[in-house]
Amino acid sequence: MIDPNGSKRDAISKIYLHSVKRRCVQMPTNEVTIILVTLVILAVLALFSVKVTRQYERAVVFRLGRLSGVKGPGIFAIIPFIDRIARVDLRVRQFDVPKQTTVTRDNISIDVDAIIYFHVTDPARAIVEVEDYEEATSLISQTILRDVLGQNELDTILSDRESLNVHIKEIIEGVTDPWGIHVDIVTIRDIGLPENMLRAIARQAEAEREKRARIILADGEYQASERMSEAAHLYEKTPIALKLREFQTLAEIAKERNLIVVTNGVDNLGTTLGCVSALDR
Repeated sequence: MIDPNGSKRDAISKIYLHSVKRRCVQMPTNEVTIILVTLVILAVLALFSVKVTRQYERAVVFRLGRLSGVKGPGIFAIIPFIDRIARVDLRVRQFDVPKQTTVTRDNISIDVDAIIYFHVTDPARAIVEVEDYEEATSLISQTILRDVLGQNELDTILSDRESLNVHIKEIIEGVTDPWGIHVDIVTIRDIGLPENMLRAIARQAEAEREKRARIILADGEYQASERMSEAAHLYEKTPIALKLREFQTLAEIAKERNLIVVTNGVDNLGTTLGCVSALDR
């Protein structure tokens, strides 16, 4: 006879053993999945936490909205989703000041443009103290350029650009220094004048050249008169020298064969020829 209770027990044992085997197989699979998910999460966090800045860059770090510090150059770590960074370029940068129309001290309208070179010295202040340090520097440079040129006359602006460049640079740097910005060079590039002023300057230059020419001519006449006065005193002391000079002049004139020279006669000719012979001996 077959015991029904035994067959049931065997069936229950088989089911139990099968469930145990399934658990033994599933448990390692679940652990591997958890490990893989953990590794992926760690990799993503590492990707967001590791940052790299170049040699000429700095990273200003904000932690929960507060300034935490300045990092770089090279590799550094932040707390993902908590820290925020702002990159700042420390290289010398330049911008063109747009053409500005201003009126000089002597009421002449001119158009002036310039070039400004600057660089960031304090990345934290450049980000915290001003919203856009490049735009702010550009706008204050335009204003200061107009103000400084408006305080000078046209002749000073045209002839003394170097000192004006230095003066403008010092004023701009006094404003931008609290922002962590250093102004390296300010150069006035072009000065545009009205047509009537260009013509007036041309006339002034022409008059200046004419004045110099007259001065040179007068100086030449003065020096020539001094020499002639010395020659007159010399001729007065030695009259024979004046006669010899007369003969030399006649000889030069005689080179032109189509001329007839009329002299004042042969008075004192013998005396002159005797003196010449004596001098020759």
